Amino acid sequence: MKVARITALAFLVVVSAACLFADFVAPAPYARQFRDVPDAAPSHQHLLGTDSLGRDRFSRVLYGTRVSLLLAPAAALLASILAALIGGTAGFVGGWLERCVMAATDLFLSLPWLFLLITVRALLPLNTAPFTSVLITFALLGCLGWAAAARVICADARTFCQSDFILRARASGSGGFRLLWRHIVPNLKPVLYAQFWIAVPVFILAEANLGALGLGVAEPLPSWGSLLRELESFSPLSSQPWQFVPLVLLIAVVSCFHLAMKKQELSV
Repeated sequence: MKVARITALAFLVVVSAACLFADFVAPAPYARQFRDVPDAAPSHQHLLGTDSLGRDRFSRVLYGTRVSLLLAPAAALLASILAALIGGTAGFVGGWLERCVMAATDLFLSLPWLFLLITVRALLPLNTAPFTSVLITFALLGCLGWAAAARVICADARTFCQSDFILRARASGSGGFRLLWRHIVPNLKPVLYAQFWIAVPVFILAEANLGALGLGVAEPLPSWGSLLRELESFSPLSSQPWQFVPLVLLIAVVSCFHLAMKKQELSV
C-alpha cells in the first residue's frame, strides 16, 4: 500500500503541475476555435483532436482539470473551516447549542445532498460570467458540505472536553477561548486534515455532476463537468474513443486522492 500511495501522490503532483502551467503546456487557448477542423481526430497539432466547435480538446482538458484541482480544495477548505467553527464550538459549549447543531446536521444529512445542491444552483442565474459561475459553484459546495464533518468534529471536541488533560487545564486556571485554542484545537487538527482530504474528491465529483447537468461552470471556461457533458452526443459509430480521456482522468485523480487519503486516515 505504501508504493500505491507514493504512486498516487506522484501522479497527482504531475497532473497538478501540468494544469498549473497549462498556459505553457497547452497548444492553444481553451476558447480558441479552429473552424476548419471541427471534430478532428488526434494529430500532432491537436493531441486529443478537437470538439464540435473546433476547440482543442487537450487544452480544454488541461484548463478544466486546473479549475477542479484548484477550486475543489478551496471548497473543501471552506467546508472544513465551517465544520470546525460550528462543530468545534458546539462540542466545546455542549448543552442546548450542541443539540441544535446536531439537529441541523441531521437535517442537512437527511436531505439528498446532491439534489439540494442542484436546486440551489438552478435558482441562480444561468447567464453568469464564467469566473462568477466558478465562484458560485464551489462556494455552494463549501457552504453545503460542512454537515458530515461537523458531526465528527463535534463528537471529538466533546470527547476532549471530558478528558483528563482538559480537566487538569481547567483546574490550573485555563478556560474559555484560551482552553479552546491552546488545548482542543491542536488535538482536532488531525481530524480536520482527514475531513479536508475526504471532501476534496467528493467536491470534484459533485462539480462534475453539476457540470454534466449544465449547472456548473459556465462556457466557454471548461471544467470536468462540461467536458463530460460532451459524452451525451457520443456514438459508437463515430469511433472517437479519445472523448473518454476526461472521464478516465477524472476516475484516476479521484482514485489517487482516495489512495493518498488512506495514509492520513491511518495517522488519525
